[in-house]
Amino acid sequence: MDDRGGSFVAVRRISQGLERGSVYHSSSAEVVAGSAAWLGRGLSCVCVQGRDGDPRPSFDLTPAQEECLQRLQSRIDVAYDSSIPQHQEALKDLWKLAFPEEELHGVVSEQWKEMGWQGKDPSTDFRGGGFISLENLLYFARKFPKSFQDLLRKQVGDRSVWEYPFAVAGINITFMLIQMLDLEAVKPRSIVGETFLRFLSVNESAFDLLYCIAFKLMDQQWLSMRASYMEFNTVMKSTRRQLEREIMVEDITSLEDLPSYSLLSQ
Repeated sequence: MDDRGGSFVAVRRISQGLERGSVYHSSSAEVVAGSAAWLGRGLSCVCVQGRDGDPRPSFDLTPAQEECLQRLQSRIDVAYDSSIPQHQEALKDLWKLAFPEEELHGVVSEQWKEMGWQGKDPSTDFRGGGFISLENLLYFARKFPKSFQDLLRKQVGDRSVWEYPFAVAGINITFMLIQMLDLEAVKPRSIVGETFLRFLSVNESAFDLLYCIAFKLMDQQWLSMRASYMEFNTVMKSTRRQLEREIMVEDITSLEDLPSYSLLSQ
């Protein structure tokens, strides 16, 4: 905890890839307290904030776009609740997809730290992302299993000695996208938000797909900036700016047209 409030857990990378039993253990000397950049237990926003006085245009929606936005907002409104059996099962499914070779001993277990949760109970990390952040991780694991495993196990690139925790970073990305796209507003107040709704109206999984793109892009930015845990906030801001630039390119008609989409096939 620092004097600005909030805290995060940075993870020291012992060797290339995920060394089981040696990573993400808060009881070891590998854990460092830092700033509120991590969207973990304190759920401090890591996103780029708009300036006071910025013009906020409003866009009219077609009935189809309005319906799609409302369905997505309904997903965003669902909090993760460990007392709901379906939520517990979804969390167990995530473990099976992440570590199919290892049996999970319980929904509350020290094993979760291996995935990059801050403690033995992942439910405490869902406060800012809600259930949709778990759905995003599940979609990523099922739709792009190689990319998911590459990021989980830090298998690509010259990694930092102090790496970002995978799962907590994933919650950051969900929260960042909700803010970037202004999804809690009645209707979009930015060109980026309006453009995304056009993608959403033809692909109901557009938010989940954009999440996968954003996660891969964030990792690429992390590597290209040779970042370590203190630069995570800077990496997230850079990721958001790059996504906004790509979405606003005139000839982009779907998320698959975004330049960063190709990262998912690498």
